[in-house]
Amino acid sequence: MEIDVVEGDITQQDVDAVVNAANIRMRGGAGVDGAIHAAGGPAVLEDCVRRFPDGLATGDAGWTTAGLMAARWVIHVVGPNYNAGQRDRSLLTSCYRRALEVADELGATTIAFPLISAGVYGWPRDDAIDAALETLRTTPTNVETARMVAFGRSAYDRIRSRMED
Repeated sequence: MEIDVVEGDITQQDVDAVVNAANIRMRGGAGVDGAIHAAGGPAVLEDCVRRFPDGLATGDAGWTTAGLMAARWVIHVVGPNYNAGQRDRSLLTSCYRRALEVADELGATTIAFPLISAGVYGWPRDDAIDAALETLRTTPTNVETARMVAFGRSAYDRIRSRMED
């Protein structure tokens, strides 16, 4: 699998699936979650309510329509909230592994990821990048391209430098 990084807006990525850093309720929120729900329109929330009436567990993944976005699907993952004491790194790596498994179930060959848990959930950024890259590099998958979408130049520069280490 090829792993690349771009600076930009995850909702604008022309891929089979975009990954949403969701919360356990699966009803929209702030950050990436809010942006995906806004860009995808009401169909994303309606599908979340229908498919995940009880939400989704931390570290797990599930899919919905992407609504109005260019992508076909949204793969929702629930990352651990470091600031709330959820510091088990295996929950973070599970998000990436489970997203790839769901992508395989859907037949998606291109997928765009945000940096999961590194925003409002407070996971230390360099470790969040390392967890993402390690998991993407070692998880067997039929996905051909995994794109890390950095929100802002500093995030892009950090991901690029960690990719080269």
